[in-house]
Amino acid sequence: MTNEKRLPPLLKLALELGPLALFFVANAYADRFGFAEGQRIFFATALFIGATLVALAVSYALLRKLPIMPLVSGVVVVVFGGLTLFLQDETFIKLKPTIVNTMFGAILLGGLYFRKPLLEIVLDSVFDLTEEGWRKLTLRWALFFFTLAALNEIVWRTQSTDFWVSFKVFGIMPLTIAFALAQTPLLLRHEAKKAEEA
Repeated sequence: MTNEKRLPPLLKLALELGPLALFFVANAYADRFGFAEGQRIFFATALFIGATLVALAVSYALLRKLPIMPLVSGVVVVVFGGLTLFLQDETFIKLKPTIVNTMFGAILLGGLYFRKPLLEIVLDSVFDLTEEGWRKLTLRWALFFFTLAALNEIVWRTQSTDFWVSFKVFGIMPLTIAFALAQTPLLLRHEAKKAEEA
């Protein structure tokens, strides 16, 4: 395991969830700032972009580097959020979760194909697993990311914008936390120290 500098857990959570929470609140209360029904998503998107950039800046200031997943997600937020605002078309910000999750899933599967479980690079400082453990965990997360991408497509194409925004906060986050917790047996079963002692 490496001893690289890490953010305190609560700060890390705030930096990751803060922009998303602001996106939800801004969309819910944009009318109080004079935005019409169809314009609320654009106000929320502008704040989402700003909050994402602030979160990345704080993370970089404290760590002197940017974690790969928040960086990729941040770039997509800025690009697709920017297109949403420039073209006044909410489709782009709604596509962002589909693109990010598909990208993460494809990258993880690609790493497995080339026998390089990339999740190990991202989480090595958190978990110490056997090679088989990393392979299984990587495959599970890849499939989960594809599932999230599919769910996002279903929700934004069949539900209202307000429902989609709520789903991002109250659907995706609980699902992700539940999925992560469900991996605990795998993490315990494939712990590297246990394998060495056996």
